[in-house]
Amino acid sequence: MKAIPALAALLAAAPLAAQEPTPEQAEAIAAADAFFAALRSEDGTALAGQMLPEGMIFIHSRMTPDLPRVDAVPVADHLARWAKGTRKVDEVMRYDTVLVDGDMALVWGPYRFIAEGKTTHCGINSLSLVKTEGGAWKVANASFTMELPERCAALGAPEAPAP
Repeated sequence: MKAIPALAALLAAAPLAAQEPTPEQAEAIAAADAFFAALRSEDGTALAGQMLPEGMIFIHSRMTPDLPRVDAVPVADHLARWAKGTRKVDEVMRYDTVLVDGDMALVWGPYRFIAEGKTTHCGINSLSLVKTEGGAWKVANASFTMELPERCAALGAPEAPAP
């Protein structure tokens, strides 16, 4: 009898790629796609259109494995710095888990961050989305691990796109 709940939990945790997303999940995925498109945009202000400025970003840095740390950055501060940035960046993420309940959603999975054509780090992203009064999904909070590039394969990070 205990095997049935365990099997149900295992099936529920299967990667989203193995199944067709619901319309609600498709909306959250589209919002995550828009977030990454804004991130790679040459318009430094595009990211502000995809995030709620009152949110927070939590960076779980493991770049120095013996000295892991967690940094908390207000989204408003991040957006101000991002608007001044000049380096060409890209981030690719696999959406393993997409959960939606009304006006909140979570998009979770491994990612790879590329700056100036080179992988600088990878890890696991957790994007918390909120559907605004206008009906648009925005990234409210983000948490991500930040690991050395040699860990990308073990984490299941997607490959960098071809130049």
